[in-house]
Amino acid sequence: MNTTEIAILFPAFVAGVIVLSTHVPLGTEVLRRGIIFIDIAIAQVAGLGVIAADRLGFEQSDWMLQVSAVSAALLVSFILNWTNRRWPDVQEALIGICFVMAAAAGILLLAGNPHGGENLRELLVGQILWVTYSQLLPVTLVSAVILGFWFRFRDRMSGLPFYVLFAFSVTMSVQLVGIYLVFASLIIPALATLRIERRFFRLGCGYLLGGIGFALGLVLSAWFDLPSGAVIVWTLAAVAIVFRWINSWVLRGAGRRTGEIVTANVPAKGSAETWRN
Repeated sequence: MNTTEIAILFPAFVAGVIVLSTHVPLGTEVLRRGIIFIDIAIAQVAGLGVIAADRLGFEQSDWMLQVSAVSAALLVSFILNWTNRRWPDVQEALIGICFVMAAAAGILLLAGNPHGGENLRELLVGQILWVTYSQLLPVTLVSAVILGFWFRFRDRMSGLPFYVLFAFSVTMSVQLVGIYLVFASLIIPALATLRIERRFFRLGCGYLLGGIGFALGLVLSAWFDLPSGAVIVWTLAAVAIVFRWINSWVLRGAGRRTGEIVTANVPAKGSAETWRN
């Protein structure tokens, strides 16, 4: 790998690490609450906000694109918080409906755009290789604020505050890496580390396998000249499968050792130890 390729891949990797920094802990919470598809729904709505701003002629204004995306994500967050209080038993279904309606609306808005197909593809798989350091600075600051709020108030963060924090995190990420990678970064590390009980060890493992998945995916996409976002999704899944296999193997070994210790401590039937007890 030459210097030019490294210069392109490194900011992309940094972008992935920034996305993982907020998505790994939030993904664990999403999995715990059983609202798995909320991230892809809010990401799709944020993307719809970007499409709407572009359709209205604000494509040259980054601030207007951001405002439109955040506004759309916050609006759907308020709606989902309301539906969760009113119809909690069908919340996951409502989230799915929200996603498919936003996706359909985006296709309708892009119908008259000669570059609509390309724009839609960029929204889904992202353009992580074209991330610049100037884009990463504000995203890093926002991520730090999100993490500060999360680790300070996570035990009291339910309902609307959680949805709002989630909306900001997803909106920030979807414009860096695309909708597919937002969903993969949120759910795959959380699912792979599901059986780990210690909170901070679980987070550390999630960050580690996420970082390996992003690094490996970027390298493979450069070697084989394939879309980076799609390759990273697959490498994240592959790394997660390997991690789960290793974790299961370790747990089985620990279980066998525990069983041997218990068996060794049980006195034989009819022994003197049995009679004394």
